[in-house]
Amino acid sequence: MSSSASISADVRPWRTSFLTLRDETLASPPPSSVLPLLRNLLLSHSAAELAAAAANLPPHEVTSDVTLLAELALSVSERHDADETLVQICHLMHDVCCKVRMQINSSSWTIILNFLEKFVKNILGSPTMSFSLGGTPKMKIIGEILEILRLIDKAFGRNSSLSDNLHLIEFLCCVVSCLHSELLIIYRSNEICLTDTGIGDTNCNNLWEMQTIAFSMIGDALSRIASSISASLWHSVVEIIRKVMDFVPSKNLLIVDNIMSRFFATFFHCLHLVLTNPKGSLSGQVTGLVATLQMFLTYGLSSRCPPLPSNVESKAKGARSPNQKPTVESKRSVLGAYVPPHLRRRESIDRHLPDTQFSSDSEPSKYGLSSSDSDLSDNDGYTINGDHHRSSKTRLAVIVCIQDLCHAEPKSLTSLCTLLLPENDVLQPRKYQATLMTCLLFDPVLKIRTASALTLAAMLDGHSRTFLQVAEHKGSSKPGSFTTLSCSLGQILMQLHTGILYMIQQETHGGLLTSLYKVLVLLISATPYARMSRELLQTIIASLCTRIRQDLAFKIENVAQLGNALSCLGAAFSVSPPSPHVLEMLEDDISRGLIQRQHESSVLSLLLQLSEQGRHLIIRLEAFQVLRAVSHNYPSIVTAFWENISANVYPLLSASTTDDSCAGLLKSETCKSVDSTNERCTVAAIKTLDECLRAASGFRGADDLLECRLVDIQIVAYSTRRKKVSSAPSYELNGKRTSRDHSADCSSGTKQWFGVIEMHLPLALSHSSPLVRAASVTCFAGMTSSVFFSLSGEKQEFVKSSIITAALNDEAPSVRAAACRAIGVIMCFSQIVCSARLLNEFIHAVELNSHNSSTSVRITASWALANICDSLRHEATEHLESCTGTVNDFNSISVLVESALRLAKDGDKIKSNAVRALGNISRFIKFTSFSSTSSGSRDSMALSSQSCEISSSSTSIGTSSKSRLCLDTRWLERMVQAFVSCVTTGNVKVQWNVCHALSNLFMNDTLMLHDMSWAPSVFSILLLLLRDSTNYKIRIHAAVALAVPASRLDYGTSFDDVVQGLEHVLESLATAQLSTPSNFKYKESLEKQLSLTTLHVLSFASTNEDQALKDFLVKKSPFLEEWFKSLCSTSLDSNDQPSSSETGQTKNEDDELISIAPKKATVERAIKSLMNVYQYCNHPDIARRFERLVGPPCTKVTGELPTYSKARR
Repeated sequence: MSSSASISADVRPWRTSFLTLRDETLASPPPSSVLPLLRNLLLSHSAAELAAAAANLPPHEVTSDVTLLAELALSVSERHDADETLVQICHLMHDVCCKVRMQINSSSWTIILNFLEKFVKNILGSPTMSFSLGGTPKMKIIGEILEILRLIDKAFGRNSSLSDNLHLIEFLCCVVSCLHSELLIIYRSNEICLTDTGIGDTNCNNLWEMQTIAFSMIGDALSRIASSISASLWHSVVEIIRKVMDFVPSKNLLIVDNIMSRFFATFFHCLHLVLTNPKGSLSGQVTGLVATLQMFLTYGLSSRCPPLPSNVESKAKGARSPNQKPTVESKRSVLGAYVPPHLRRRESIDRHLPDTQFSSDSEPSKYGLSSSDSDLSDNDGYTINGDHHRSSKTRLAVIVCIQDLCHAEPKSLTSLCTLLLPENDVLQPRKYQATLMTCLLFDPVLKIRTASALTLAAMLDGHSRTFLQVAEHKGSSKPGSFTTLSCSLGQILMQLHTGILYMIQQETHGGLLTSLYKVLVLLISATPYARMSRELLQTIIASLCTRIRQDLAFKIENVAQLGNALSCLGAAFSVSPPSPHVLEMLEDDISRGLIQRQHESSVLSLLLQLSEQGRHLIIRLEAFQVLRAVSHNYPSIVTAFWENISANVYPLLSASTTDDSCAGLLKSETCKSVDSTNERCTVAAIKTLDECLRAASGFRGADDLLECRLVDIQIVAYSTRRKKVSSAPSYELNGKRTSRDHSADCSSGTKQWFGVIEMHLPLALSHSSPLVRAASVTCFAGMTSSVFFSLSGEKQEFVKSSIITAALNDEAPSVRAAACRAIGVIMCFSQIVCSARLLNEFIHAVELNSHNSSTSVRITASWALANICDSLRHEATEHLESCTGTVNDFNSISVLVESALRLAKDGDKIKSNAVRALGNISRFIKFTSFSSTSSGSRDSMALSSQSCEISSSSTSIGTSSKSRLCLDTRWLERMVQAFVSCVTTGNVKVQWNVCHALSNLFMNDTLMLHDMSWAPSVFSILLLLLRDSTNYKIRIHAAVALAVPASRLDYGTSFDDVVQGLEHVLESLATAQLSTPSNFKYKESLEKQLSLTTLHVLSFASTNEDQALKDFLVKKSPFLEEWFKSLCSTSLDSNDQPSSSETGQTKNEDDELISIAPKKATVERAIKSLMNVYQYCNHPDIARRFERLVGPPCTKVTGELPTYSKARR
């Protein structure tokens, strides 16, 4: 009873005051009346008395009363005489929040925050205000406000809404700005004097601690709202952060103590959250951010005792395997007796900071700051390494921020790589100008070394790969001498290789070693080894092999780490272009017989051992992938280890058909995992087998068919650039052919194919896994015609039946797609086209798969369809006497046309192949019974099916081009409609193929182009592509198509538009800016092709042209005169020109083109045409100037522009 009475007496002041206050304010009195009420009813009691009373009241009642108090305080905050009252209310709210865990909701949170925000902005925000208000120091008031926010946020933060968090961040930015202003005043007025230990006075320390609280709450709020922050508020936070980051280095405030370490760790964590979800560009601030972040890479590391390298550190811990962990006793001997988490901080202060009276380091945070229990966990190494101030948390946060910048602003950060990466002495510790490699090699904390490795990986990924391609290594430069960017990048790459390879040799921690392997893979992919030290790639391979052998020698067969090492080895062998020094190393191993003796120093011997039966499946899988890379880049050595590959692959296939240990309807998870790994390993083995077959057979892509893509007009570049087919082995080393010509000798490939057909493929094609079957069928796509026709009839039939069976009967889309790809390759063999039965079977299989629901199947089916049409076109236009009349089969052609027209309405990847197919067909089919459609009558195009007739010759195509297939003209109309639709809706590749298809269509000698109603629209589309396309390859082939019509009559009414369009493009091309860097290599080709096309068209100009065209030519005569002069002066000598027979066999639509300059006769023909026009228009002066061009200045013009007569076609 007495205790209840005591509690009642304690709470009476609180309840009496607030009940009276509520009664008096029910009528919403004016602020002038509220202020006396607050002073007389509430603030007449001491804050301590009211806080003690609040502690005995229900939390919800206290929360309601405090909310009312904040609401009333907000109403009087504008009064100039309310300052002291507001300060007292703030004291009271602080004391109450410290004693009562209030039950805040969104409404009360908003009211309290509005009051505090108003209080700070109106009263405390100006640095010109007096240092104290009502006898209370300004900074103490801000500290209490922050403490109020921290306590309320701790209770309410998890349930706060998005708007609540945004409001909190906005207010905290205001508080930080105020604190920052105070710091500027203090440091500017020299009121702080740093001692030798870097410790300032109490006021300054308090400011840093308050900023720590503010940034901590900003970070908490940012983590809660993630990416929902508005762009304006995000920029406000960035601005506050930049102010602090600029201030710290300007005052040399990289102080290492508890207060500053806490602040920097919290501050950089907040920066990390800001960078994680960027709402704007930071490109203009990246330089300043990186420069400041770099200063903290060695923050807290003693200059008197440099950190030990990681290998020395690992030795100091005792020799043990990477998988062993230190015993409990050893941990305790190092760390000392166990200390509960809640006592660790206090004991750490007592132990390391003896002078608690004068050292600010030892002073516990008066604002309640404390680290989480995990901050000093046993495995973090803080006490081991003497990290008394936990400065390693700052370094870790800084490195994470750099990693965030790599993702947020990759281009901007790439240009600053010289600040973060070493150019020399990577293995030497450095305190000043530290780099990420310094942290990786020498930081005593494992987490920081791991974070450094991940940050390096982020830097090397993405945009850096392109940027680093300009790097080159020319040896070490003299100190202080000028170094070009390319040389600087080359030195950086060399230092990165040195440091990473050193770490891989020395590191024992599994997690860090995994990160190092990841960095090395990215480093290999980003380094242009052709411009680096010649031995660098060979050094990487040797170092990795050494590490693998060491692990195997110590019986440390860590599957994950061996797999990572083999992945790096595969990346090294996959470098393009291949390295001659690596090839010499491999050939040296072979010549010394090290593979057969399984010598430990042989790289190939090591890989073959790791791929043998008995090794872990993951290791075998990675080893097969490395061997595949070796076979792809160094095909000349494949025959030396073919028998080993064959022997290692066969057990995998045979075991998968006999091993029934995991059979049954219900498999355990372990069995399923084993089956999956076994499947992946088998697929890798077959792909390695496939690559070896391609290398031995001399496969160079689907190039047995001479596509003959308008070679007579595609003469647009000075030299041929061979396109590297990704599926074909690399037969060149740094632009030079290997010593062995694989295409000339297919005997080895035949022998190997014979063995594979006998042993491996029957097992693989019947495998239960669709991935294995798909990989097996893909092998047929790497066969060459010479190997195929050197096989026996039985083996050829096995190949054909296997492909057709897979295409027609297999249910797996991946297998059907592989079969269609194989059909597309086999159809490039010219002899295959002559077999009507096989051709029809392939057409049927392709047509059936073109209806498949899987996009991947339809893509490969359309590709095969285009190749079939290309083969038919090739036979119809080139091999007129060598084949039976397969191209005259109306039913087959009908299926091809209808399938291509249907596929032209599919996705872009399918459209491009469908358009290519239609273009090839339109080249050789014969359109008959044409009526003039210039009047626009569609009835004339709707002919009966009787107009579709076959040539009378049933045994051969004949010797005349007139024996081509005759088809319904309605197909022509549908083809043109498909071209127009695709060029307006398709992507770049589709548009390119449309231009090429139109060129083929224009070259059909049965097409009366001038009678076609659609011709003007087609010419307009080509002119638009030539003028407006951002892709130069499209513009080149649009110009090619415009040059195909062989006479003035073919251009019809579009001749005027073509002439004017070509002239405008010529005139604008000289001053045009390249839209993308990728267009640079095509610019000269475009200029050449445009010149050839313009000369071709101008040669048809005559005095019978419309007056508008004549006036245009007169107006543009000055430009045309200069253009002809330039054309004459820059033409090449005829001896330097490649002939079309040498370079005309383009293999792929992505091939670069061949060019020559026009000959004197061609230029003269165009000039004379213009001279006649000018003379006829009564401009003799212009005609005379052009006549001079035909004289001596043009004697250097050589080469010949092809003629385009239909007789030639």
